[in-house]
Parts: sequence; C-alpha cells; structure tokens
Amino acid sequence: MGADNFARSPGEIPGALWAGIDIGTQGVRVLIADGAGTVLGTGSAPLRSRRGGPGRRHEQDPEDWWRAACAACAEATAGLDAAAVRALAICSTSGTFLLADSAGRPLTPALMYDDDRGAPYAERVAAAGRELWHELSLRIQASWPLPKLLWLAEHGPLGAGARVLHSADYLVARLSGGPAATDSSHALKTGYDSLRERWPEEVLARLGLPASLFGPVVRPGARVAAVSAEAARATGLPEGCAIVAGMTDGCAGQIAAGALAPGSGVSVLGTTLVLKAVSERLLHDPAGAVYSHRHPDGGWLPGGASNVGAGALGAAFPGRDLAELDRAAAAYEPAAEIVYPLTARGERFPFYRPDAEPVTVGEPRTAEEHYAALLQGVAYGERLGLAALGLLGAPVTRPLALIGGATRSAYWCQLRADVLGAPVEIPRNPEAAAGMAVLAAASGGSLTETAARMVPAGTRIEPRPDRVERFDKGFRRLVEALAERDYLSPELAARAVA
Repeated sequence: MGADNFARSPGEIPGALWAGIDIGTQGVRVLIADGAGTVLGTGSAPLRSRRGGPGRRHEQDPEDWWRAACAACAEATAGLDAAAVRALAICSTSGTFLLADSAGRPLTPALMYDDDRGAPYAERVAAAGRELWHELSLRIQASWPLPKLLWLAEHGPLGAGARVLHSADYLVARLSGGPAATDSSHALKTGYDSLRERWPEEVLARLGLPASLFGPVVRPGARVAAVSAEAARATGLPEGCAIVAGMTDGCAGQIAAGALAPGSGVSVLGTTLVLKAVSERLLHDPAGAVYSHRHPDGGWLPGGASNVGAGALGAAFPGRDLAELDRAAAAYEPAAEIVYPLTARGERFPFYRPDAEPVTVGEPRTAEEHYAALLQGVAYGERLGLAALGLLGAPVTRPLALIGGATRSAYWCQLRADVLGAPVEIPRNPEAAAGMAVLAAASGGSLTETAARMVPAGTRIEPRPDRVERFDKGFRRLVEALAERDYLSPELAARAVA
C-alpha cells in the first residue's frame, strides 16, 4: 500500500475497510467498517482477571489479550475480503500497563487501571512534578502508572532494556513483531507532557526512573507499524495492514459518538460514569477533577471519571430483573429519597474528595422507590458533571451523546434527558471499537470530518416537559446537600443550579 494512497480520505479509496480493536476489562472487541461507517464484521472474546492481595490489586495476563484479539479478529474478518482492511487502531483502558523486554515479551503481569498498589508512592510522584502536573491540570492518583512503577522498582529490579507498554502498545507489538511508538492518549497517565509533547525526563530522574523505560510517543492517528505475516495468519488481518496510534477507551467512545466539535459531549455510563467534552484550550481545574487529552485535530478533550454509576444498581439489587424495576420506577418521578450513589468510597469527578461518602436525603417508601432514587441520583451526578465542565470553559450545548451499557435501558435514557432538561442522543454504533475504526480511517486527515462521514445520526430523545421541573427540584436539593458537606465549591454549586 503506497503512502500517497494511505493518506487519502476513506471516500477516495473505493472498497477500503477499517478496523477498530478495543481491549476492555471483560473482553476484546473488534469491529470492521467501510468508509461510510457501515459495520461489516464484528468479533469478541472474553478476558479473565486476577483480583486480591494487599490493597486493591487487579492484574491480567497480557498473553490473554493476544489470544482474545486473535479470536475476535478471526471472527470479525470471517466472510469478508480481509485484504480490503487498510488500517486498524487500538484502544484500551486508561492506565493499564506492563513492563516488557526489548522484543515486547512481558516481564510483569498487566497492572490494571484500578489497581491501587501505588498508593504509598502517589504523593512522592505528585511532589516530584508538582509544577508540571499543575500546568497540565493533572492530579496524580494511586492507580496511575507512575506510582505503580515505583512499587515495581521497590519490589524487584526493573531489568535492563525494560520498557513500559500500555495495553494497546502490547497488542501493537504482537501484531507487528516488536514494540512501536505509543500514542499520547495512553501515555497521559504515565506522566507524558502533552503540552510540550515529550517525556518529562527531569521529573522521571527525581523518581529514579530511567528514561529508557519510556518509548517514543506520537499523536493518535499516526502510522506506527504494520501487521506481520505471522500475525496475519493468526488473526485473519492482511499482512502489511497499517497500524495507527490509538487512544484510550474513553476517547474512543467520544469518537464513536462523533462528539468532536466544541459544544458536543459524551456520557459513558457503565459501572461508573465518564463525561467528556471538547475545548479549544487546555482547561485548568484547581481541584484536579478534570484532565484533558489532546484532540487529534487540535485542541483538547477534557473530561472526568466519577464513582457514581450503574454499579450502585447491581450492588443494591443483585440478581433482580432491572427491566421490571425500570417499569416500577416510573411511578416515582421524583422519588422521595434523593441520593448521590457512589459505587465506592471517595469521588474523583465532578469534585475530588477521596473521603466522600454516599449522600442520602429522605427515605424511600418501597424497594422500587429506592431503585428509582438510584436511577435519578446517577442522572443528577451526570447533570452536575456537565455543570463542572461548563464552569471550566467547556459547556456542552449540543445533545449529549449517551453510550455505555446503561443505554440498554430506554427508561433510564429518557429519565436522563428529563433530568438534564435537554435532548440526548444514542449513537447507532456506540462502541469504542467503532471509534477506533473511524480513527484508522482518518489517519492522514481530519478526524472530525471523517467522523462526520462515518458516524450515522443516532436516536434523539427529547425531555418530557412535565418531568423537567419535577426533577429540577430534586437536583437542587441534592446540590444543597453536597454543598453542606463541603463536597462542592461555592462556584460549582452556583453554576449547577443557575
């Protein structure tokens, strides 16, 4: 495939196909689409995790990623003209990494995004780069790679030639035959200076981490490797298929929703809630709750991850038929009980409080009303998160795109529109793998324009006028309760109810 041909836009390459690969916590998902965004092939395979040990440890075997990717790719390419797949991109969970040798062979298990064994080292990392982290609006967390690298260094030699590979980097190495450049999106939580686009070697030196641990970094969409003959036989992908630098799963979902222009935003609601928007400038959040990825077309993709989410439903109603509970919840609009349903102790966004506890105002009369209160509480958290983004300078003025497992509940989607008092939209292909197929197709061109061609219009849901005022009262009561506990700054509390 010639370089000139690769740089052309999808519409200029008749018959071209584009692949996206998503390495999730529970499995690997592959999607193949044409230049119009029509999905022609999909595949998936499960993954296993190991949890336990001191603290909250969570590991996976990187070889399982490869086995799952081979199975998912083979399923996705079956029945297709695989030779037409011109390029692929890979996303994975933000902050998951391993150490590998110079050939890309694992030296450690994969330390997952929510593994917090780095807790004793987080303040040391924060102090070593305090000025830089402030400039980048980053709050170092125990689950991020740098603190966990210090844990690895203390519990065994890092080894000559060792290199940090994020999940997507490892799969690139297996597909191409060796390590390649990582992307700036996955590198963000590993301490990459996204303003100057370099590793901050002076900070790493203060931490005793050799610069050789950190490989070259490119912007998402840049070509970094090609599929080898051996990998082609294992996956069904064509030999020589271009591999372009990917992004983290949250950014991939934002691409899949086509939420790439200022004023647009996406809400990813699964076990927890992630909100992302678009900004022409880097936002500075004094509280450290919002951080930003670089937009491949220029500008920034600010957002934050909350501990509010659908995980609260499973914890409160294990094994229950949630569709049946949805129907019952419609009788409680709003519920007498108002909750901020954290799935774990502490909150990361829209406010940062490691000591935060769930907040409850009022009492439910029935179990069904408590369920309704949880649904409404997550929606209130979503509205508060949008207020936080708007306060910092990234207001979402277009219909919010909803993706994630919660979109399977039609009732909850309608409820979220009612609480926001604004329309929402469910994309037709709300998958991270779909976002990576768009990124693969955009390589050498505008991601925003490519998404406009490949992301079809979704299903728009309008708020019910008679419900908006009802839920607004409940939301205001929750904001008041959060402010009384000093969880919210006066500025955020005022913005939320403005």
